[in-house]
Amino acid sequence: PFGNLSDCPNGSRWIMDVFNECAQDSRDVASIVLGLGSIGCFIAAAFPQFYQACRTGIMDQALSIYFLLGWLGGDLLNLIGSFLADQLPLQVYTAIYYVLADLGMLSLYCYYRVKNGGRAFPAPINAAFVLLSVGSLPSLSLLGSSEEDPGTFRGRALLSAPGEELGPKPFSRTEIIGFTIGSISSVLYLCSRVPQICTNYKRRSTSGVSYSLFALVMLGNSLYGLSVLLKNPEPGQGQGDYVLHHLPWLVGSLGVLALDVVISFQFLLYRKGRPGSPEERGALL
Repeated sequence: PFGNLSDCPNGSRWIMDVFNECAQDSRDVASIVLGLGSIGCFIAAAFPQFYQACRTGIMDQALSIYFLLGWLGGDLLNLIGSFLADQLPLQVYTAIYYVLADLGMLSLYCYYRVKNGGRAFPAPINAAFVLLSVGSLPSLSLLGSSEEDPGTFRGRALLSAPGEELGPKPFSRTEIIGFTIGSISSVLYLCSRVPQICTNYKRRSTSGVSYSLFALVMLGNSLYGLSVLLKNPEPGQGQGDYVLHHLPWLVGSLGVLALDVVISFQFLLYRKGRPGSPEERGALL
């Protein structure tokens, strides 16, 4: 039910209690529902790939390590940037799950890499993996620090004390840092798909890769972008100014869809599972 809350006039009481976010009309509620749907898609996305990896046992050949590292790096920076740039609470919660799921995917990849021949990773990949894994630990601790100081974890300025000056919301120094990190995160998201596209092309096959992974990620990114766009701007803030504050995360979620569509076409093109390399064709002949 909607009621006169002190921090959110005529806002939804249960959304305020559960998500610490002000939802004053059906548009805000729809944003929350779409955000929850997005989280559901991302939670479910990793499981088909885990099943496919266990069924085929060739995850180390099917997926590009640069794709996984780029994905982890993008999610890690997305988490840090979302927190620093004062993004919506659902954005922060989703980013935390991203990092955990990526670490699980990388662990499974390393397991099959060792199992299928014990091939060692090149030194640059080892260094990148260690840095990203270690960097995820202090990032996840941001959630704990936010609980100690609730005032620093506001999804919107609607939750702030009354009497603030209305108008376009200026970027604070912390938000500028978060905005920059979020922009780098979006670039990593876009670049992470390129190695996987090249791997599929070289193998002429998508065997060992679950299409459900990319289908659910595409659906989750679509819902995520719509949830951000549907949210009402703050009082006195224009729609353009609101979009600007969330631009890196919109680019990271909606911009990557084009590359995921390319991967979807590869699944259609290579669905017959043709041999993936000249060596394989030579062995068959």
